[in-house]
Amino acid sequence: MKPDVYQIVTDRLIRLLEAGTVPWRQPWKGGPQWPQNYVSRKLYRGINVFLLSAARYPSPFWLTFRQAQALGGKVRTGEHAMPVVFWKVFKEEDKRIPFLRYYNVFNVTQCEGITVPAVPDTTPAFEPISQCEQVVTDMPKRPVIQHQGHRACYSPVLDAVTMPEAKLFKSPEDYYSTLFHELTHASGHVTRLNRKEVTEPNRFGSDPYGREELVAEMGAAFLCAHCGIENQTIDQSAAYLASWLARLKEDRKLAVHAASQAQKACDFILDVHPGEEEATAEPPGTNPVPLPSSEQVAGIQTGVIQGKGAL
Repeated sequence: MKPDVYQIVTDRLIRLLEAGTVPWRQPWKGGPQWPQNYVSRKLYRGINVFLLSAARYPSPFWLTFRQAQALGGKVRTGEHAMPVVFWKVFKEEDKRIPFLRYYNVFNVTQCEGITVPAVPDTTPAFEPISQCEQVVTDMPKRPVIQHQGHRACYSPVLDAVTMPEAKLFKSPEDYYSTLFHELTHASGHVTRLNRKEVTEPNRFGSDPYGREELVAEMGAAFLCAHCGIENQTIDQSAAYLASWLARLKEDRKLAVHAASQAQKACDFILDVHPGEEEATAEPPGTNPVPLPSSEQVAGIQTGVIQGKGAL
């Protein structure tokens, strides 16, 4: 039986999503160069760009097993290939029939005996935003923050936030919005707020996973507002949260409860301790930090307030 190329691609995308990578939605650049074949230098196109960029290898160069052998090198034992799809046209009488095909490629960094080409770094210098830096620096019990690869995520097991290098982001505001998203996730660790959506295993796409993503992005939006950069990040947050609200739209309490959890996360990150007399429509412990405008809040509640990586 011939392999179903569509299913191969779909399965690969599902694995990426389950691993916390959303390959077509990220506010940072995939790297200094477009994915391309090592031998022909031909640029990959279409879905291949997403599949290869999301693999998080530092080099944009790829090649087949045979190409590696022909160059006198080899693929290291245990390395896994990535599918690359293409259209092949067959002629049948006077008809041209397209068929989708695929082949497997490896990144040059998965190989031995092959020179990895140097990639010139043309990204501009990163300019930190002082108020945002202060929030990150002053966070109590701050998790480890490491910059590597091309994925933004928080690991509850390691209690560590992983971020792409700051200079890879489209703007400093995008960098801090993404970092705030991951720090909001980290606020739920058992040693901090002990939020069950973080402390308990949750399958990608499940209701608890969706609730936590909503909390994290609301927390990021609130922290961006606290730092005065919400105007540069609110549209991105809007599109991201819309996708999760659409999945959980039958839960009429979702937006209110998620916002309450997000405010508690902001309280923790900012080391704020409001008294009960300061609480308004939320339970004790809500956050007095500057929140988005009424128009932005309305956007959150209707699914128009974007996310970063994943939990």
